[in-house]
Amino acid sequence: MTPSPSSRNGEDERSHGETATKADASLRTDRSANSPEQDQSQQQPVSGSSSSSASGSGGGTRSIQTSSVSRSEDGGAAVPSGGEAGVTESGTENINGQTSATAAAAASVDGEMRKTDGESHASDPTSQPSQPVPFNPLGGVAPSIAAQTFTFRELERATGGFSKKNFVGEGGFGRVYKGKLESTGQIVAVKQLDRNGMQGNREFLVEVLMLSLLHHSHLVNLIGYCADGDQRLLVYEFMANGALEDHLHDLPEGKEPLEWNMRMHVAAGAAKGLEYLHVKANPPVIYRDFKSSNILLDESWHPKLSDFGLAKLGPVGDKTHVSTRVMGTYGYCAPEYAMTGQLTVKSDVYSFGVVLLELITGRRAIDMRRRHGEHNLVAWARPLFKDRRKFPAMADPGLRGRYPMRGLYQALAVAAMCLQEQAAQRPMIGDVVTALSYLANQPFDSEKISRLPPGTPQHNAMDRRSNSSGGGGGGGGGGEEGETARAPAPPPLTTITAA
Repeated sequence: MTPSPSSRNGEDERSHGETATKADASLRTDRSANSPEQDQSQQQPVSGSSSSSASGSGGGTRSIQTSSVSRSEDGGAAVPSGGEAGVTESGTENINGQTSATAAAAASVDGEMRKTDGESHASDPTSQPSQPVPFNPLGGVAPSIAAQTFTFRELERATGGFSKKNFVGEGGFGRVYKGKLESTGQIVAVKQLDRNGMQGNREFLVEVLMLSLLHHSHLVNLIGYCADGDQRLLVYEFMANGALEDHLHDLPEGKEPLEWNMRMHVAAGAAKGLEYLHVKANPPVIYRDFKSSNILLDESWHPKLSDFGLAKLGPVGDKTHVSTRVMGTYGYCAPEYAMTGQLTVKSDVYSFGVVLLELITGRRAIDMRRRHGEHNLVAWARPLFKDRRKFPAMADPGLRGRYPMRGLYQALAVAAMCLQEQAAQRPMIGDVVTALSYLANQPFDSEKISRLPPGTPQHNAMDRRSNSSGGGGGGGGGGEEGETARAPAPPPLTTITAA
């Protein structure tokens, strides 16, 4: 398991393969943004998106990054993705009502990198040729960075010299180690970026700035960073139970799968993290890489979103979308974003629907080990959504029938709405939070019902009693304070807002 965020992006104009924990191999697709054969004013379509299966080996998914010229449509407030040239103009946007200059915040990181690596930045796309202005990914106003700066030696000591015993995971971005800070004794996760890998300075800056400005109980906490020479490291709070994907797929023998209540608790918490980004942040933030490997679980199984290197500010004013180079992970990208590069908060809602479907079914978003027609999770599920009688067949076999039938129907209905092909037909994330918070707080005794064969009158009677006894308790790991008492009745799923 990987108890730390992972990044899937880079400065070079390439498609990168995600090295998943259980994947057999990574897949790469190279496209150059400056290719003479490619019209730079057009977005390159992506095959193998969520509406079609991606080729590959094993059960892993792969990251995508197609090339085209970025066309920021939000007055310079967008967060450019890796490799996009140019510096956004200083605007007047604010995030969470904060009003000091973002350029100063970016400078504190960028200046740290400049003074330690001694490299010339004359050709750095994050600087203007005439005057080395640091990259300003938030394009507006914000406070100086609160994250602590570390030297490489400090983090080397914290991780025991990046020893094997402290190694906890690896991906295309680099390696993650468990560490203990000498100054405070705090246990942390240290992400050491591969110097020749996917994560470039731009994404490094974006992640540091985003997590310094955005604070929520369902977002991972960035403690600090290191930009020492050519070393790039990020220091996070340690998430003891690792990534959600490690509790859903390829479980080792003897490991029990997550119970139904816990799955709904995780889904509701992750949705609240997205709601904060979409609704509470000003301007809204589009996460752009929502997937099960980016949802981390702390020792109390409290879910938190991680890995903000691809995050981008959403449209403001009368703008309906932002246009950008397509980046993300195959199987999770919304079809309109994969085909046109037009990004909205509804793109995140689609990705959330894929993860919710993973939680319900126990299947990977892309799994080439399955038989033909079942490689792509969404493509497999779409026909089944049309017939409620087939819903029980969609439930994770690992649950062994230990789930409320009505809850299963409602959760699948929410997933189906999030996965609408037309973005306008998908619900707002706030409505998803309302529905899933209700489901997460429904009492359900999985132990009692597990002793009864599914489909028997006794099983069905207990299932009905569980569904009719109202909200309270059973959030599967404990919700936020006061959450159980105020859990709303679920809205009719056919009336969830699709604005």
